[in-house]
Amino acid sequence: MPTQWESLANEHILGIAPYEPGKPIEELERELGIHDAIKLASNENPLPPSGRVQKAVIAALQVANRYPDGSGHYLRQALAKKHGFMPEQIVLGNGSNELIELLVRAFLRPGDEAVMPHPSFVVYPMIVQAAGGVRVMVMLRDHRLDLDAMARAITPMTKLVFVANPNNPTATIVTAAEVEAFMSRVPERTIVVFDEAYIEFALGPDFPETLQYVKQGRKVAVLRTFSKASSLAGLRVGYGVADADAIALMNRIRQPFNVNSLGQAAALAALEDEAHILECVRMIEAGRHFLYEEFDNLGIQYVPSRANFILVDAGRSAAEIYQKLLHHGVIVRPMTPFGMETALRVTVGTPEENRKLIKAFQAVLGKNSA
Repeated sequence: MPTQWESLANEHILGIAPYEPGKPIEELERELGIHDAIKLASNENPLPPSGRVQKAVIAALQVANRYPDGSGHYLRQALAKKHGFMPEQIVLGNGSNELIELLVRAFLRPGDEAVMPHPSFVVYPMIVQAAGGVRVMVMLRDHRLDLDAMARAITPMTKLVFVANPNNPTATIVTAAEVEAFMSRVPERTIVVFDEAYIEFALGPDFPETLQYVKQGRKVAVLRTFSKASSLAGLRVGYGVADADAIALMNRIRQPFNVNSLGQAAALAALEDEAHILECVRMIEAGRHFLYEEFDNLGIQYVPSRANFILVDAGRSAAEIYQKLLHHGVIVRPMTPFGMETALRVTVGTPEENRKLIKAFQAVLGKNSA
């Protein structure tokens, strides 16, 4: 009898379901024979990269026959200058997803624990399980990370703690005061990973300055990305900031040329284009308030957002509403995999996309705005 592939596999991965990305627009239009569909499912920036970034990418194409700079020298230099660190304290990743994997692979031994919020970014438990780690899931409280409960969950076996701020899929934050109280309870041996993919949409006087903990020499890694506010999701560029010794260990297992040359050129240009980020942040903020008002008129409950997406509760089967919205050319994200049977995650789009979303909700729910 032939040997089955599963019997040869790493046993830790057998219980992991593959990540399912949001349905592509082209696939929906092909399946249903519709046009002008919109995708508000993957928390992407609805605006394209700025003109400055596009010019940088076109220029980089001229040398695309060469391998990229494997160390990301110029991008790390620019990031280090921006944040007040040494380049040796910066690591680049193929999106922040890869950096999460590098941290787990570098520091988590089989049997070590990783504390993480739930529901939160699905990549945390996937990668920890694949590495043979023990996932310690701490439920949210009022849609927010319960840092007090997460601190209580730390044991002598805890190697990593993931703090998604803002959290995905709830778009809520934990404040500077809450983070400071939490950090005072974290033992020196435990690494805290602050995942700040949506930070540009959340900044305010209450938002924590987590890079200070790196400067203090704490066991902290701060992850950020160009995918969201900089409109570079398709180029996959993230970065991490940590102690130089931690970065050196991550670099031992980082794949050569993990960030391609187009992505590096685009990210460098994006760092010099704060006007684009400001435009995006202002548009998203206006879009959030428009959607809040329309959701109120439709009787749809929602969680106030500090990101570029909103968690809504339609009060009926999310899977059913998701399917009906598809027939109106609108792709959102049902939250049934998180056990939230009536919830949907909706990315804030352009004004036109937001209006189309509301019209689709009106048709699906059989309601009109007041």
